[in-house]
Amino acid sequence: MLNYKSVNIITVIALLVLLITSYFYKLSLWFLIILPIIWFLVTLSGSFFIKWNYHLESLLSNKTIKKNVIAITFDDGPHPEFTPKVLELLKKYNAKATFFCIGKHIETYPNVFKEIIKQGHTVGNHTYSHTNNFGFLQTKKMIEELLKTNAIVKDHIGCTMQLYRPAFGVTNPRIKKALKATKLQSIGWSIRSLDTTSRTSNTIFNRSTKNLSKGDVILLHDTSLKSIMVLERLLLFLQKQNMESVTIDSLFNIKAYA
Repeated sequence: MLNYKSVNIITVIALLVLLITSYFYKLSLWFLIILPIIWFLVTLSGSFFIKWNYHLESLLSNKTIKKNVIAITFDDGPHPEFTPKVLELLKKYNAKATFFCIGKHIETYPNVFKEIIKQGHTVGNHTYSHTNNFGFLQTKKMIEELLKTNAIVKDHIGCTMQLYRPAFGVTNPRIKKALKATKLQSIGWSIRSLDTTSRTSNTIFNRSTKNLSKGDVILLHDTSLKSIMVLERLLLFLQKQNMESVTIDSLFNIKAYA
């Protein structure tokens, strides 16, 4: 798997080779400039493509699991209007899910959050503010946000969350340090529904189910009516395929709380 350390090593080796080659063969200066540019572009891309596991390891799917199960996950809640609708559908189809909640939303809608727990679903940390520039915050500020959200949840359930969903799917060395300090496990996805885009519910449903197989992790959001429409069709699809939606901790056989 491509990662930050391996790319750095390859870049240094390649740069040394270019330096030696340029000395003996008088190569253009562009050969010495292009490699650092490539390194920068790869590193930048690695920050935005969570599936690369470039800066840190995120759990993306479990293809070794023997049961015919997948994990549906929801980001950005709890939402006063749509989260209850999600819970109703999950209950109707006897499905379990994982909700990566924003700390300030838990504070604002504590009863909705408590209902998630009451119905047996798993919750994870999705930062306190979900600010657009979270990936650019200082490590200290990131840690503060993660700890604040964990403290809010601990007040409700008496346990400390151990799962984290990167805001916007962004990872970088600072977030890696923050997760190490807070002992949080990053959870990614193998199927990104793109339900927050302008795509139609039909397109999103097809995207979510086209190559769906056991062990997959689906990313949805409990923040819009369109996502609710997709969810019901998805749960019906799983039922026909004799598939079950389970929580992230169940899928990966890990602890969600400490």
